[in-house]
Amino acid sequence: MNNFEVVIGIENHVELKTMSKMFASSQVNFNSIQNTNIDAMALALPGALPTVNKKGVELAILACNGLNMKIDSLLRFDRKSYFYSDLPKGFQITQNFYPIGKDGFLEINVNGKTKRVQIERLHIEEDTAKQTHKGDLTYIDYNRSGDGLVEIVTKPVLRSADEVIAYLEELRETLLFLGISDVKMNEGSLRCDVNISLRPYGYKEFGTKVEIKNLNSFNNVRKAIEFEIKKQTSMLLKNEPILSETKRFDEASQETKVMRLKDTSVDYKYFEEPNITPIRLEEEFINQVIENAPELAKEKRKKYVFSYKLSEKDANQILSNYELTMFFEELIKLNIDPKKAYNLITSDIQASLNTHNIEIKESNFTPSKIADVMNRLDRGKISSKHVKAIVTILGDHNKSISSIIEENNLKVISDPKFIEDIIVRLAKDNQEMIQENIHTRPERVEKTLMGQLMKETGGNVSLVVANEILLKLLKSFK
Repeated sequence: MNNFEVVIGIENHVELKTMSKMFASSQVNFNSIQNTNIDAMALALPGALPTVNKKGVELAILACNGLNMKIDSLLRFDRKSYFYSDLPKGFQITQNFYPIGKDGFLEINVNGKTKRVQIERLHIEEDTAKQTHKGDLTYIDYNRSGDGLVEIVTKPVLRSADEVIAYLEELRETLLFLGISDVKMNEGSLRCDVNISLRPYGYKEFGTKVEIKNLNSFNNVRKAIEFEIKKQTSMLLKNEPILSETKRFDEASQETKVMRLKDTSVDYKYFEEPNITPIRLEEEFINQVIENAPELAKEKRKKYVFSYKLSEKDANQILSNYELTMFFEELIKLNIDPKKAYNLITSDIQASLNTHNIEIKESNFTPSKIADVMNRLDRGKISSKHVKAIVTILGDHNKSISSIIEENNLKVISDPKFIEDIIVRLAKDNQEMIQENIHTRPERVEKTLMGQLMKETGGNVSLVVANEILLKLLKSFK
């Protein structure tokens, strides 16, 4: 492996987070029943004409800006012609000649070193239908047909699996926090193709490129790259020729498998889309889209560390989950201390979500309910023990905080007379222990009486009130 330099380029298809399709009006919804989100364009019915989705264009502009790209203000589309069962029109509307974005970059950090990954182009296109093969039959779901996509293509500047994963993580985070896509590889809204070749160190010419398509997880991306590097290295050392192939990663064998040989380049017969005239994007429109862009994760990270005083590790943990990040920020808007909010979200709330195997947006937790719990804690109305119980119950039952507290008697006892009576009685029961330790080990007396008080009250007593009464009582013994 040390004899050869690894050369990798990445192609990502990203599904745009729009309500309707890129060139038609039917709905976009991953969870819909098969063949229910269809229209004349998706089915290529005669006379169907495309109309450009404005929201899709805005998201593409946001992506270009987030990836530091030059934006083409003249929006033009082309036809990519090929015949396949998942493409009923016989062509795909795309941007071959004039991509909306080009010459961008993302900066990644690998093993403490920063690297700028050059991005060649970003273009808008439409998705194809989804095929499912069962036995001798192929089932086609046209729900996905026509969904808006952007394709993002790097230059061949990546040199290892570590760099590829770092780039994909940075890309995913950027697109997610800009609201461009939910970038879920398991649902196909983020897809990854890897182009990989090897060459002897010092050579300028590229080796023969192998493409690994449709990798569906970061873990499989890493495994496919590492396997292909070992395979190509072994072949080159044996003077075996590397063929230009398209491969897939087989999870069962943990190996890349040949799908087809790229013996000739496909002629897609690109030409300008005749049913969409070029659209001039006014500078004011582009600037407005960019100015209204959501805050990037890297900007939030700085704010969390320097303004909210979270550690970098804590900031990264909350930012690793977009929904939890939004929940966290809503709590802060309700004047909840950031550190306290972080601690509760990443402990008791996360534990409840894990138990039910759901995201926070699917749960009974709302920022207003959790803020209510935390405010009651700050005012001494409930204890930390009560918070844990309330969160657990709320995770199971969608009730108000007040009703949970009343029904489960989760209240702090703060009546000074009631607490004092208990402490005085406990002191009488422990007279011998108090006399032996009050002058030499007063902390033992305090700890013993407080422990018995908490046991008798089920831990529901106000620590502030109890400490004041206990300290006053101990002074009378001295």
